[in-house]
Amino acid sequence: MEDLLKIERKAEKLKALAHPQRLYIVKGLIDNMCNVTKIQECLNLPQSTVSQHLAKLKAVGIIEGKRYGTEICYTVIDEEAKEIISLLLDEKQS
Repeated sequence: MEDLLKIERKAEKLKALAHPQRLYIVKGLIDNMCNVTKIQECLNLPQSTVSQHLAKLKAVGIIEGKRYGTEICYTVIDEEAKEIISLLLDEKQS
């Protein structure tokens, strides 16, 4: 039963990363801590959409937000997610 729960958590993580915009967000956050406004500008998406994507990534433990004054900056905290992104987006493997 414990193995099943572990696999379910990993599947949730993969589901979160499976969306192209969330994948792009995580890729960017691996190298740079960023706030919603900057992510919104990079992706040319409404703030509400970016916030929903960030909430999903945060819910599965891939990112965390740290408050700096009035803004919250996000960063990737999940090492498995970093490895997945590296494997998926490494152009050298193509």
